Amino acid sequence: MNNSVGNTGRVLWAGLRALLVLTVVCGVLYPLAVTGVAQLVFPGKANGSEITDASGKVVGSELIGQTYNLPLKDGEETAAPDLKWFQPRPSNGLGTNSVNGQYTLILSGATNRSGDNEDLIQWVKDAKAAVIKDNSTAGHTVKPSDVPADAVTSSGSGLDPHISPEYAKLQVHRIAEKNRLTVAQVDKLVADHTDDRILGFIGEPRVNVLQLNIALKELTKG
Repeated sequence: MNNSVGNTGRVLWAGLRALLVLTVVCGVLYPLAVTGVAQLVFPGKANGSEITDASGKVVGSELIGQTYNLPLKDGEETAAPDLKWFQPRPSNGLGTNSVNGQYTLILSGATNRSGDNEDLIQWVKDAKAAVIKDNSTAGHTVKPSDVPADAVTSSGSGLDPHISPEYAKLQVHRIAEKNRLTVAQVDKLVADHTDDRILGFIGEPRVNVLQLNIALKELTKG
């Protein structure tokens, strides 16, 4: 009986020591080491890939999209887009039916609706009509065939900070008109902020909307 109790005690003590050692190593030392290496080698990425404007103020992250809307008016369920800025792709839904219309991090995810879902089809139709209306100017009419898929659908996460070069170029005439710039100026702005495929073959060309709008803000100051 005494041997059984003694053996049990030794096993429990050994388990407790292993727990304490692993807690210190895996819960304290390892996270501190990884954090220290990340801060030394990749400080920008370790701190959230922050983007600053010309004044040095942090205005967002290059990894997370955001909206560019007018102030919400009384009686409105969703704010209208501020059309003097480049607009991002929808975030998990569209309009008042949006699952995540404001790029809320806690709601990251896809709409989980099939391609033949009636609500999704109607959202896409409404979004396409809005894109055509918003981006057609006095001297330039946007056709339905001009609207790329990312202008009317969200990404898998609903938080994508990028749009396609095609969607950015579709907005050029509106941006030029709203900001009293030439189309050539805005075209150059888009070209300068278009990133190619990673390593030349991974992914697709893309434009970071926040970085593009920061550059647009600086251009309108000039």
